Amino acid sequence: MTTVDARPVEILLVEDSPSDTDLTVEALREAKVRNHLSIVEDGVLALEFLRRQGKFAGAPRPDLIMLDLNLPRKDGREVLAEIKTDESLKTIPVVVLTTSRAERDVLQAYKYHANCYITKPVDFEQFLTVVRSIESFWLMLVTLPPSVKSAQAGSAGSPRSS
Repeated sequence: MTTVDARPVEILLVEDSPSDTDLTVEALREAKVRNHLSIVEDGVLALEFLRRQGKFAGAPRPDLIMLDLNLPRKDGREVLAEIKTDESLKTIPVVVLTTSRAERDVLQAYKYHANCYITKPVDFEQFLTVVRSIESFWLMLVTLPPSVKSAQAGSAGSPRSS
């Protein structure tokens, strides 16, 4: 995949587990595609980030969201539903990356238009392989939708991390 103006691919990771966050950061650090990772730990912060509210007023619009379902304050299922019903956010691909294997969670995620559903492996090496596979598919093969700002102005906004 080529990025607009060779800018890094903006990824929002919504994850409350520090160990899963560390593994994801490590896997993406070795990525073949230049990326910028922003991290939030709960569903309320995820929506504030996406809507650029409060401390996230200067946050970049993500090209891809990696979303855990079991989050504090606002569940990932609710976050997904809000993203996919919001006209300004619904074109952002959402990869559900969760420990839940429950059939109802899988069905509900796709009902709310998740772009894919991946169950996190428990094994360290397998987890790294999964994140690298996400990177390979979503950042190298798929053409991501342009962000509203870059499509209109030809720029990506200013990067910001958590």
